[in-house]
Amino acid sequence: MDANLQQSEYATPASPQGMVAIEGSNPQNLPILPPASEPENQLQEFGQQVSDFLAKLPENLGRFFSEYKRPIINVGLFIAAILAVKIVLAILDALNDIPLLSPTFELVGISYSTWFTFRYLLKESTRQELSANIESFKKQTFGGSNVDQM
Repeated sequence: MDANLQQSEYATPASPQGMVAIEGSNPQNLPILPPASEPENQLQEFGQQVSDFLAKLPENLGRFFSEYKRPIINVGLFIAAILAVKIVLAILDALNDIPLLSPTFELVGISYSTWFTFRYLLKESTRQELSANIESFKKQTFGGSNVDQM
């Protein structure tokens, strides 16, 4: 009885245009199914949405970059700074593994620190000279108006 009930449900199709009977067969004995148009429509809709998204992708990326230009640049500079520090530390670690180079670097560093202290930090006049040199460097680097803001 269930088989008869199921056949009668499919026996009255909503759209007879989409049905094709097999030649030489009796359509009374075959179950008639409605055409499967919904999955194709959903697939076409999804394909259209993907196509629209990919077509607008360069425009959306350009708008995103112009809208968030400063934060993107800042994040890029931050990542570049971290990478630069890691590379410099790796190079220094490799140089410190060379047997006589590490004590030589220490000797050069101690010598320069001693010279700098005696040259610029002991007398007041040389401290003022150092301060003037630093201010001059700031003006050359940042310009005249930015020095006052710092």
